[in-house]
Amino acid sequence: MKNILFLFIIASLLVTSCSEDVTTSKTTVEEEPIKFLPFITVNLTSLKEFKETSKNWSITGNAFVDREQKKVLIPSKGTGLLVNIPVVGMNSNIFSKFEHGDIELELDVMMPVKSNSGIYFQGRYEVQLLDSWGKENPESGDMGGLYKRWDESKKEEKDRGFEGRSPNINAAKAPGLWQHFKIIFHAPTFDDSGNKVKNAWFEEVWLNGKLLHKNIEATGPSRAAAFSNEVPLAPLMFQGDHGPVAFRNIRYKLYKNNKINIVNLHLKEYESFSKKISKKIDTLTLVRSISVDTLTSTLISGKNKRRLLVFKGHLLIPTTGDYLFEILIKDAGGMLLVNSDTIINMDGDFGIDEPTFGKASLQKGEVPFTFIYNRSRTDQKGFTFQMEGPNIQKYYLTPQNSMVLKDWEAPDQIMLNSSDEVVMQRSFILHNKQKRTHSISVASPQKIHYAYDLALGSLLQFWHGSFLNVTGMWHSRGGEQTSDPDGVLVSSHGDPDFTYLKNEHFVWPDSIPNNITFKQNGYTIDKLGFPTFLHQIDDALISNKIVPSEGKRSLKRTISVQSSKAIWHKIGEGAIIEKLPDNSFAINDKSYFVEFPENSDLNPIIRNSNNKMELLIKIPKGKQELTYTIIW
Repeated sequence: MKNILFLFIIASLLVTSCSEDVTTSKTTVEEEPIKFLPFITVNLTSLKEFKETSKNWSITGNAFVDREQKKVLIPSKGTGLLVNIPVVGMNSNIFSKFEHGDIELELDVMMPVKSNSGIYFQGRYEVQLLDSWGKENPESGDMGGLYKRWDESKKEEKDRGFEGRSPNINAAKAPGLWQHFKIIFHAPTFDDSGNKVKNAWFEEVWLNGKLLHKNIEATGPSRAAAFSNEVPLAPLMFQGDHGPVAFRNIRYKLYKNNKINIVNLHLKEYESFSKKISKKIDTLTLVRSISVDTLTSTLISGKNKRRLLVFKGHLLIPTTGDYLFEILIKDAGGMLLVNSDTIINMDGDFGIDEPTFGKASLQKGEVPFTFIYNRSRTDQKGFTFQMEGPNIQKYYLTPQNSMVLKDWEAPDQIMLNSSDEVVMQRSFILHNKQKRTHSISVASPQKIHYAYDLALGSLLQFWHGSFLNVTGMWHSRGGEQTSDPDGVLVSSHGDPDFTYLKNEHFVWPDSIPNNITFKQNGYTIDKLGFPTFLHQIDDALISNKIVPSEGKRSLKRTISVQSSKAIWHKIGEGAIIEKLPDNSFAINDKSYFVEFPENSDLNPIIRNSNNKMELLIKIPKGKQELTYTIIW
């Protein structure tokens, strides 16, 4: 937690000192709730989960991309990665042994410079893999595109391709970085005679946290598919004949056309004036008791009434196994009991903006449940109720209108976009779920943006694409009063960027230690409109300038320090930090790169601290200048 006390706008910052040994833990990590049922993970200790193929495919332990050469991927010994390095005579595709119909697939992919590959669902419908870093207007043949179909009968080659879909944003990262896909695909469906009655379709395609496609039909196999026919079940295929590529963390869920139905549903409606759900609900004033066929908040009788709804019924469970419940109740309380066991308890909870989860092991058949919704205020908005289970994709058991938008809630987003000038916007920023109250976001004409915490002198995050979604700030009275970056976002560590350490083994503070004086001295603006941030730690004067680099998606950071003693700078942190053969650093398991000039006299160090790795640099006393580039 960041504990920050400000006196007016510029002030001294006093918080708990953090001068501890590296082995000392600073915080207690809260256990994350279960938010989805387990995936099936493809074992990448060998190729046993794949059909036999040529030797261009192998299992390796790591991979390095030479960013100065085309199509160069260098593997290292070990396990965990599926790697393709095609050569003449050995360039086959690889197929999974499992077959799929409807599937949810997640994986990480690494692309070398100008390399090309593809993920073929059922060996037929391609999601394109291509080094598309920095391309302004992506096409269907770019990273994350749904590759076009092909008609050889057309006379002109330009007319042969059809039905491809371009991604709605270029979310591709730089070559050599890991990029994360999440894809929900639905196979074509057939009647009892084998006639296709519904086309295959991509429900969602996500890349690096950005939604590229939603509900896109595929009327037939893509170009270069392994098969020309269509079937209910077939293996997954990775393309091997175009260029080097690496995959990891391949996991999936297989779905069938099963549903969880609600039967024998009864509603009791009571008057409610308390946030707490009474243990003696029957002592409340009963408004009505009726049989209903839908689980929805719209059943509240009367306009603007405070009500407590008690739904009782049975869940018709199609398969024995684990089931996950996801309930969202905004500004109200609620409770879910299944087989008389409390699965979710939000009794008296108000102002919740995120779903609450609960899991239960259920037997096939009718399972009794009780769901209580406590609307004790008239301005509350309803609820949603979702479930998933064995081979059952998560879906809503409530209708869309059960979560009611109030008049003041914006149906459309309010966007602040970059232009041909530098744009700066002060706002609250959410960084790792913590609200930063003294932040500024800076947009450039190159569509490369960043957010900076003025309170800590810290780079928070950087992104490419659109600038800010300011709906939460500017619509009506605002919601959380936050602005949200709208692009391919990468988060930095968010701790103070500079501090004094007795030596390289001491823990980096997550706030300004109370044994030093911190002053925020504002910023100056250059002739192009870019700010240089100024602050002071004791007698150390520090300036920070962050501008887009020329010709690539990256930021150049120039730091000037004048100090009577050495001071430390934290560049990055993450689960894994590597120094690469080209002398750059890969931060947070190849989430982004940091490059230093070849003539730099300063030597960064990688260390382990607080169950993570950190990249630090010690800046000597006197007047110093430090420059490096952040690439993603």
